[in-house]
Amino acid sequence: MIIDIHTHLGDILNPGGGNLIYQENIRKQIGFDMISFSEYLYHSGVTRRFDAWLYEKTYNMVTRASIARNATATLSNMQRSMDESGITWSACMPIPPYLTFEDLKTAKEKEHRIIPFTGVDYTRSAAIDDLEAVFAADVAAGAKGLKLHPIIQRTPLTDARTLAAVEAFSVHRLPILFHCGISSYYIEPEQQTKKAAALGDIAYARELVAAFPDVAFIAGHAGLFKYRDVIELLSPFKNVMVDTSFQAVGHVRELIRAFGPDRVVFASDWPFGNRPPAIRIIKKACRGDKALERRLFYDNAADLLGIV
Repeated sequence: MIIDIHTHLGDILNPGGGNLIYQENIRKQIGFDMISFSEYLYHSGVTRRFDAWLYEKTYNMVTRASIARNATATLSNMQRSMDESGITWSACMPIPPYLTFEDLKTAKEKEHRIIPFTGVDYTRSAAIDDLEAVFAADVAAGAKGLKLHPIIQRTPLTDARTLAAVEAFSVHRLPILFHCGISSYYIEPEQQTKKAAALGDIAYARELVAAFPDVAFIAGHAGLFKYRDVIELLSPFKNVMVDTSFQAVGHVRELIRAFGPDRVVFASDWPFGNRPPAIRIIKKACRGDKALERRLFYDNAADLLGIV
C-alpha cells in the first residue's frame, strides 16, 4: 500500500483551476523536458557543488516543464497514474485562490482515493478574518491537512496572516504541508521570478516550525536542492517531517539518517513529478528493507492522517 502525501489535481497556477479537473484526453504539450531528464537520472545527476548553479542556468526550462505538467492534472489522468503505480491514497493540495478545497471535495465525491487538504486564500480578507470557522467547516467536510505555498501565493511562511492561519488550524491536530525550497512556476522577468522563488528559502520554514512546536509540519520536497539546509535547520525540530519528492536515492538515505525513519514520507508531487521513478527511488534507498519501505510508503503518512 502506498500513500502519496503530496499531489495536485487541477490547475494550481491560474484562475479557475478547478475547471481542469474534469477535462478529458489531456496530454502534456511538450515531449522530453528537464524534469523528465532528472527523473531518468533518479534526480542524481546534480553534484553537491553545482546543484544551485545548475538550477539557476536551467530554471526557465524547468519552469516550462512545470507549466506543461500542471496542465495535465485532470482527474482521469490522476486515476490512471494511481492505477498504474499502485497508489492507495493521493493527498491532494489546494492552492487558493486558483484551486480550492471545494474543488477537491467535489473531486473526492467522484474518486474516493483522494485525500483533500485545505488552504488559505490570501486574496479574501473574510477568509483571514474568520479562519477558525473556515477551517472548522473544511475539516468537518473532510479536509485532512493544510497546504501553504509561499512562492505561488507570494506570501512568506513568516507573514502574520500565515501565522494566524497556522494558529487557527492547529486545534484540529492535523498536519500542515508547506512548499520548501527554491523554485519558479511562471515565465516572468528574472528579477520578479527570483524574488518570488526566494520565499521558499529554508530560513522562513525554520521560523515557522519553531513558532509552533506542537504542530505537525511536512516540509514539501525536503527543500529540493536545498535539502542539506533542511537537514541542518529543520531536522532538530521533532514536529517536522519531510516528503521525498524530487530527492535522489542518496539524499533520501541522508534524510532518513537525519530525521529518522518515522519522519520521512513518500511523495511524487504528481503531476509535477511522475510516480514510477519516485517509487523506484524509495525502493533503492531502502535497499530491500521491506519494513522501512512500508514506513515511508504508508505507515508514517497513515499515522499522520489518522488512516486506520
